[in-house]
Amino acid sequence: MFSSIDDVIQRFSAQQYITNRNIATVVYLAAEMKKPILVEGPAGVGKTELAKVLAAAVGHQLIRLQCYEGLDEAKALYEWEYAKQLLYTQILKDKISEVVGNAPTLREAVDRIASEDDVFFSDRFILPRPLLQAISAEEPCVLLIDEIDRSDTEFEAFLLEVLSDFQVSVPELGTLRARHVPLVVLTSNNAREMSDALKRRCLHLFIDFPERAQELEIVRLKVPGVAERLASDVITVVHRIRKLDLKKAPSISETLDWAKALTILNIQSLDDQLVAETLSTILKYEGDIRKAQQELKDYVQHQRAKQKSPRVEGDKDVLH
Repeated sequence: MFSSIDDVIQRFSAQQYITNRNIATVVYLAAEMKKPILVEGPAGVGKTELAKVLAAAVGHQLIRLQCYEGLDEAKALYEWEYAKQLLYTQILKDKISEVVGNAPTLREAVDRIASEDDVFFSDRFILPRPLLQAISAEEPCVLLIDEIDRSDTEFEAFLLEVLSDFQVSVPELGTLRARHVPLVVLTSNNAREMSDALKRRCLHLFIDFPERAQELEIVRLKVPGVAERLASDVITVVHRIRKLDLKKAPSISETLDWAKALTILNIQSLDDQLVAETLSTILKYEGDIRKAQQELKDYVQHQRAKQKSPRVEGDKDVLH
């Protein structure tokens, strides 16, 4: 799998995913200990992308289960195709008649049909959903259980059997055990608290907004052709906005969207009018936009004042 923590960092870097040693350590230990990873943090910081990059780094298939309110065992595990089973029964009607045709009693006829249960209750009538796909996969895979906090507590309890023993119970077929223990990544945006039972079965990883230097590196990597000054301006403004009391602070994905949009507009550096016109790229609520506009208005005035007067040692430099 991975030979070391440094190997994780190098393989992730090859997939254009900039990671730190903390993330790489958790990924390495999870692979060695065969334990799931519960990744928590604000929306848009790369939790889902972590699972995708992990699958690509080890060359495994990625199987994704998107969680939502009302998700139940049937939608996550499998569906029984009754229509297909009925069709097979109709097709084999003549054969059934041959099997029970000379049975002296009804009991014996039923016994003869029961002896053929494998024909009518088999995996040919099962439509596998993500969990069963991961357990029955012939090759090792990565299972992503995305936004587990959106599901109900009942579904979370159901997952405990899967994450503990990597097996599921199918009434028609019995207990199915994983051919290969999958690498499991669960993500949570902290919409609700996860149970202690679930957390005990996982290695915990919290991904927060990156430091300025790391986020600047991400922008340079993900937005080819971005002007150096523009990238620096964008990161500075985003970090300043994140300090405000917002309904939703801009994440890395919004930072990248803003940098891409400005690059498309062939912008080399930010100015106050341009910021006002494109602020909706990183902020999704009107109240947040108004707070940010006032903050950036103060910032622009500060910058202009600095440009008109000599720089005094100790001045707070926002962009440059």
